[in-house]
Amino acid sequence: MTENTQKTVGVMGGMGPDATVDFMARVIALTDSNSDQEHVHMIVEQNPTIPDRQTAIREGTDDVSDALAAMAKRLQDAGADFLVMVCNTAHVFIDGVYASTTIPFVHLIEESVNEIDVVSPDAKKVGVMATTGCLNTGIYQDAVISSGREALVPEGDDMQELMDLIKAVKAGDKGEEIQNGMQTSANHLVDRGADVIIAGCTEIPIVFEGENCDVPVVSSTGVLAQRTLELAKGIKPLPPK
Repeated sequence: MTENTQKTVGVMGGMGPDATVDFMARVIALTDSNSDQEHVHMIVEQNPTIPDRQTAIREGTDDVSDALAAMAKRLQDAGADFLVMVCNTAHVFIDGVYASTTIPFVHLIEESVNEIDVVSPDAKKVGVMATTGCLNTGIYQDAVISSGREALVPEGDDMQELMDLIKAVKAGDKGEEIQNGMQTSANHLVDRGADVIIAGCTEIPIVFEGENCDVPVVSSTGVLAQRTLELAKGIKPLPPK
C-alpha cells in the first residue's frame, strides 16, 4: 500500500457520543496494523449540540440541516477526503451536507441495505430496527424497497419499547436488561417473517449485534466502519461526489 492511497475520513459524530466512540473503536479493531502510522486518519467532530433529530422530524422544523452542513464543511476544510455520519436518523437531513461540500459522502443507510446482498442475498423481507423519526420518514423502507425487498418495521407497543431501549443506551445503560430487550425487538420482527434484520440506529449495535438471533443481523455501525477502512486504505475507490 503506497502512502498516497491513504485517505482521511471526516467523521460527523456526537449523535450520540457513545455511538461515535463505538464506530471509531470498530475502525481501529478492523485495521491490520503494526504501528500507529498504519491506522486510519480520522478527523472527528464529536458534536452533541446538533439539534434533536426526533423533534425536528416530529415538529417539521429544519434546524438540523444547517448544523450538519456546517459540520461537514468544517471537516472538509480541516482536510477530510470523504465524510461519514454516525447517525442513521440524521440522514433525513443530508441535502445540506451535499450542498455545502465537494467531497464524497458515504451514505450509512444505503451501505447497510447493500450489505444484505453479502450476508443474506436471498432475503425477501427485511426487519428494520430504527428510531420512530427515521422510520416515519420512510428513508429506510424506501432503500429496502429499492433493493427489491419488503421492509418490516416495529409497530405499536413494539416501536415504543424499541425507542425506550434506544434512549436508555443514549443515557448510558448497556446492561443485560437492555440487551435482552433489543433481542426481543428483533425476535418480534423475525416472528413476522423477517429474513434479515438491520440494526438501523447506531445505538443498537452497542448492545446488540444478533449473536443469538435466528436470522443474520446487519450492524449499521459495523458496515460503516468496514467501508470507512476500505475507502481510507484505498482498498475500494471513493464513491462519486
